[in-house]
Amino acid sequence: MGFNRPSKIQEMALPMMLAHPPQNLIAQSQSGTGKTAAFVLAMLSRVNALELFPQCLCLAPTYELALQTGRVVERMGRFCVDVQVMYAIRGNRIPRGTDITKQIIIGTPGTVLDWCFKRKLIDLTKIRVFVLDEADVMIDTQGFSDQSIRIQRALPSGCQMLLFSATFEDSVWQFAERIIPDPNVIKLRKEELTLNNIRQYYVLCGNRKDKYQALCNIYGGITIGQAIIFCQTRRNAKWLTVEMMQDGHQVSLLSGELTVDQRAAIIQRFRDGKEKVLITTNVCARGIDVKQVTIVVNFDLPVNQAEEPDYETYLHRIGRTGRFGKKGLAFNMIEVDKLPLLMKIQDHFNSNIKQLDPEDMDEIEKIEY
Repeated sequence: MGFNRPSKIQEMALPMMLAHPPQNLIAQSQSGTGKTAAFVLAMLSRVNALELFPQCLCLAPTYELALQTGRVVERMGRFCVDVQVMYAIRGNRIPRGTDITKQIIIGTPGTVLDWCFKRKLIDLTKIRVFVLDEADVMIDTQGFSDQSIRIQRALPSGCQMLLFSATFEDSVWQFAERIIPDPNVIKLRKEELTLNNIRQYYVLCGNRKDKYQALCNIYGGITIGQAIIFCQTRRNAKWLTVEMMQDGHQVSLLSGELTVDQRAAIIQRFRDGKEKVLITTNVCARGIDVKQVTIVVNFDLPVNQAEEPDYETYLHRIGRTGRFGKKGLAFNMIEVDKLPLLMKIQDHFNSNIKQLDPEDMDEIEKIEY
């Protein structure tokens, strides 16, 4: 799979995850650091292929993330003969009374809860490894934390429980401690959170049209693998998609109103390189792992309801580039009145966001990965 040596989180977490007797773990880990491979290894190491019932359960906040984790299980478990994955996600309709013979279940909390308690498809007392991924997103999503806790309460005392989160605000920490008994804890220092291998820039713009012009200049001046562009609203995302298409760029748009299958298909096309640019709203700041993404553009800065910077979303957005320690670039298109927000982001992550003149093509062409 291209792992030559363990990443930092793998080095720290794997000995705990693979220990006998099993140990529980709460770990802070960015996306792109190899945490999925680590917990997948833990699941695969505890599965008995001869027993045809669910033995490992992984909860993810979105079905994209569930499918992505499943892909890792399939790749890593290619030589684990007869170990199979099943997705407990909205749209995967399994008739009541079906005998599930697959050993690893990956799904979103609502559907898993439904499969366990209402349809009686999964016997939680037989689960050996329970993984809760992206806990910080879980608690932001209506109902997910309660549903996760209900699932966890039905697990047997010998079940290994692993929780991962990119950030640990107090609320995430309280949730983690409620759901994982007697855990080992791996936490990063705050300054380790900034993705040091990602060079960050900002461009001052007067309006949407200026932003688009600046984007075109950057896009024309830099050799790009693939790019993800984040917009704050669906309207902006649609407008930008139309503009770029009219200028002959291959782009696709990922937004909240698409069906499960449509979204999965768009991400797959992007992964296969059919489109070079993916335009999206926050819906997908997390969980899209495409190795070739070398550039992330914030067409709008992420802000919360109070119009303050949304630091976690910023981190997750720019974390779509620079995966696995590779170099990446992030560009922020901002109006002058948004400059204070950007400065707050810079201070929060203790990082350097450089100003770029979008008209200075020489300067743009000097930017290297």
